[in-house]
Amino acid sequence: MNLHALRLFHVIASTGSVTRASELLNISQPAITAQIKKFEKEISLSLLMPQGRGIALTDAGEQIAVLAKRLFAVEQQIEQFASDYGHGTYGLIRLAATYLPAHFLLPSWLAKFKQQYEHVEMSITTTNSSGALKQLLNVDVDLAIYGGLPEAYPDTVQTEELFQDELWFVVAPNHKYANQHVSLEEMMREPFVMREEGSSTRERLFALCRTYNATAPKIALQFNGLHEAITAVIAGYGANFVSSLVVREYVSRGELCRVHVKGIELRNVIAICTRKDEPLSAAARNLVELIRMHPY
Repeated sequence: MNLHALRLFHVIASTGSVTRASELLNISQPAITAQIKKFEKEISLSLLMPQGRGIALTDAGEQIAVLAKRLFAVEQQIEQFASDYGHGTYGLIRLAATYLPAHFLLPSWLAKFKQQYEHVEMSITTTNSSGALKQLLNVDVDLAIYGGLPEAYPDTVQTEELFQDELWFVVAPNHKYANQHVSLEEMMREPFVMREEGSSTRERLFALCRTYNATAPKIALQFNGLHEAITAVIAGYGANFVSSLVVREYVSRGELCRVHVKGIELRNVIAICTRKDEPLSAAARNLVELIRMHPY
């Protein structure tokens, strides 16, 4: 079917005039008339008939006009959707985040984002650092928000550092090392309450001991979440090595205390990770831009 000719007929039917259609489309009246006659021959139906000095729709023309109106209304919807999608107003963002940004950064970021782009759907997975990068490389997610060391990223991953936060040793207020300065070897004699294997902070702790030839820490309690591990330390058992973002408020309220380990000052990198040389959707680009503007 000649959709161009159908569009000409649609404009004629909408305006009720070949002259008006000619003006709107900037096509001569003879050209329009010739196209319509050819279209009528193609579909074996008469669509227009003379009426006084103008034209009217035949019965078949009335029915075709209704169908054409629906067709071109859908076309407009498709064009609008394509425009919105291209500007990131609609779409789906698949996101993986490690526990630190997932619990302490993402809620604020996503709240701000949804206020501007309420029709964008979000799929969010919270996992450890190795799981987040695995999902990114397996194309299960579009981007990952990662907390850890930049040198741990694979070559196929593009990273953008947002900011750095300090890593602290913390204990309960009644612990003998609370607010004290101790050596790394002394600190490693304490039982630790940590997250599961694959946690970037846990790996940092073990790497720290290897670097300084210190005894590896004893992980006396292991949890799958940060909250559970911190709660156990607040209750009075063991020590934790954790991002300052997680425990800063606990320390300010006196529920936890820092232990200052001599010569040790480590920082955690919070970064946006994407697949290298692979463009993001417009919606995902909008989210990344918002995060850049409000990193914490």
